[in-house]
Amino acid sequence: MPRPPIERTVSGVPRVTLFKPAGVPVRDLEQLRLGVDELEALRLVDLEGLTHEQAAEVMGVSRQTVGRVLERGRTRVAEALVGGKAILIDGGQYRVEPRRMRCHACQARWTTTGDETATACPECGATDVGLCWGPGDGRGGRGRGRGPGREPCESGRGPGRGGGRGQGPGGRHGSRA
Repeated sequence: MPRPPIERTVSGVPRVTLFKPAGVPVRDLEQLRLGVDELEALRLVDLEGLTHEQAAEVMGVSRQTVGRVLERGRTRVAEALVGGKAILIDGGQYRVEPRRMRCHACQARWTTTGDETATACPECGATDVGLCWGPGDGRGGRGRGRGPGREPCESGRGPGRGGGRGQGPGGRHGSRA
């Protein structure tokens, strides 16, 4: 009997859950389901610019699992775009946990409530904010790719240090059984 899948940690359930080609009624379209966990993997890697390793840390799964979830999500999005199908975001193996955020302008750190991802800093109002993905990767704090989410929260400054929820291995899950 196969092992049950590990739930993937996501920052929230999206407010908009249906995307469709313009000018075609939904009832006339085939719908493809994109799991919430697949959307989170796409967001972390393709939008935030995290590596697979960093995304795995954020989602609480292995790098290989992130790769499989990401590949499945990319395939479904491509099929919908090329085939003119609707995308319904629903389901998947996930749990919602609040996310730690960081402002790149003033270095403020805060936690979202889990149902939204911040687009502006509550301290200074800057829009250059990103997801805190963990304690660092040993490469000077910057990952590859685009987007403001590449930097860890633990940069040696006061706020945001410690091993609370969402702070990387041990702080969030302990051991994975």
